[in-house]
Amino acid sequence: MERDSHTDDEIRTIYSMKNIAVVGMSKNPDKAAHYVPKYLLEHGFNIIPVNPTSVEILGRTCYSNLLDISQEIDIVDVFRPSDQVMPVIEEAIRIKPKVIWLQEGIHNPEAEKIALKAGIDVVYNRCMLAEHQRLF
Repeated sequence: MERDSHTDDEIRTIYSMKNIAVVGMSKNPDKAAHYVPKYLLEHGFNIIPVNPTSVEILGRTCYSNLLDISQEIDIVDVFRPSDQVMPVIEEAIRIKPKVIWLQEGIHNPEAEKIALKAGIDVVYNRCMLAEHQRLF
């Protein structure tokens, strides 16, 4: 699967942003949707879980959707299957994050095009944990 064409410097700049809403965050410590945001939390990022089936994950209030979050979001980190990305992108556009990051294995060209048209940068098919470890 292809991935976006961001340079390492562009990815490093994205990591200077600290407020990350994690859509599809999991309570299950064996899932990437749990241990990736946990790693980011341990490395100084403000993680905001988004999962309608949970009240709290990693001691942080969990939101049903992006629109319920009152604080400003820099990055929307998405752990949803590629075919379920469009509604997440449409919701994200309404809160205007700087970046939508689709985790490793996630790529939806149609949804990405809509985000880019709305002025939101899109990273796809990359893991935030792996890229952070590689670059820092």
